[in-house]
Amino acid sequence: MFKFKIIKGSKKSLARTGQITTNHGSFHTPAFMPCATHGAVKSLSPQELKNIGTEIVLFNTYHMFLRPGDKFIKKAGGLHSFTRWQGPILTDSGGYQVFSLRDKFVKIKDNGVEFASYLNGKKHFFTPEKVIDIQLNLGSDIILVLDVCAEYPINRAKAKKAMELTHKWAQKSLEYFQKKTKSAPPAGGWRNKNKPVLFGIVQGSIYKDLREESTQFISSLPFDGIAVGGVSVGEGKGNMYKVIRWVAPLLPKDKPHYLLGVGEPEDLKYAVKYGFDMFDCVAPTRLARHGTVYTKKGRLDLRKSAGKKDLKTIERGCGCSACKNGFSRAYLAHLLQEQEILGVRLLSQHNLYFIQSFVKEMINFSKK
Repeated sequence: MFKFKIIKGSKKSLARTGQITTNHGSFHTPAFMPCATHGAVKSLSPQELKNIGTEIVLFNTYHMFLRPGDKFIKKAGGLHSFTRWQGPILTDSGGYQVFSLRDKFVKIKDNGVEFASYLNGKKHFFTPEKVIDIQLNLGSDIILVLDVCAEYPINRAKAKKAMELTHKWAQKSLEYFQKKTKSAPPAGGWRNKNKPVLFGIVQGSIYKDLREESTQFISSLPFDGIAVGGVSVGEGKGNMYKVIRWVAPLLPKDKPHYLLGVGEPEDLKYAVKYGFDMFDCVAPTRLARHGTVYTKKGRLDLRKSAGKKDLKTIERGCGCSACKNGFSRAYLAHLLQEQEILGVRLLSQHNLYFIQSFVKEMINFSKK
């Protein structure tokens, strides 16, 4: 089962609120997805994620494939059973790892990506079709196609080549997905006899004509949702916001719009104005591991000397476990200094609670 319902739209912008229904439940949009890169959101349990307000989680196809392996996860009943997260799951395509590991581990070819495992050096080859198979084995609710996430800076010729390869792979992915999911369901059947859904990905780097061409091409294909990739790769906020402005008006209004790899509060607010519905980012938990927390006045680094003597909670009125239970900034700084895992856990819960609350407040954005 998959359904995207727009609940309310803004008269002053492209902002809208909605609800997406999947085989494992519904989530409201705008939605922020914490990243369970290696099978868990760093240091947090599924129940803690739920308590924080999380409704959907992203798992990383590349890392799940390498370890423990998608075929093993299928035998374990899929990611929902294996990880005990019972809500909706989106899996990415591995395209970002093509970008992030390109210099050392990756070779991009016409029919796929060859890479050496960062774990043991063993070579693997991802084709558009294989990436679909892996994600079907994982039991994801929302699947992404394999794409080429162009680095920054990049010249126009290379960006065009990456876009064209992304388009070619999108077509191959879609054809294979349709063929694969029309056949008999896997052992145990699709949940509720319904198959997962497939999102296409827009590329084109910082070139307006390429972004427009890619948006129109991907939107013309019968994907269930449209993702926009190749942002937050070093191009800076000015260029990111340009891409958002170029792409947003061309996206099909009746499908979910997903901005990949974006999660800073100011970026979420900007993108929501332009009609984006879904987001993911590792920043909340990564910042927590380095002692930094979000507050309404901006970021706060608890490792600095001022934080070590501050007996206030992180944020007055905050409902996260750290603030609600009265843990002071000084105590949290002490835990971090002593490398106590509790410090990382509490800061991670605060940052995710902050982002989820921030997004939920924006659900009223369309009323303005």
